[in-house]
Amino acid sequence: MSEKSESKRLGAKMHKNSGRGTHKGDATWENFTVDFKEVGKSFTLNKDVWAKATTDAIRNNNDPAIVVVIGDSGIKTRLAVIEMSILEQLIGDITSE
Repeated sequence: MSEKSESKRLGAKMHKNSGRGTHKGDATWENFTVDFKEVGKSFTLNKDVWAKATTDAIRNNNDPAIVVVIGDSGIKTRLAVIEMSILEQLIGDITSE
């Protein structure tokens, strides 16, 4: 996996230098600043990891999201970590249609 291929898969816009410039985070997708994490078997999510994703998103005036791609080769599992309040809004939008 590369950030480029995962961004393309989502239809996200990559940030130059993986967010080291003026646009923080790895990419922007919809209203999310996305940070991609590729891992073999596990990924540790803690307050510091989430704080960085949140800070990057705030600087971009977006919501934070972490996309975790689990698996060394072959079948990969892709997960998205977002705030519960955002998930509740998304579900509310779907159920009100």
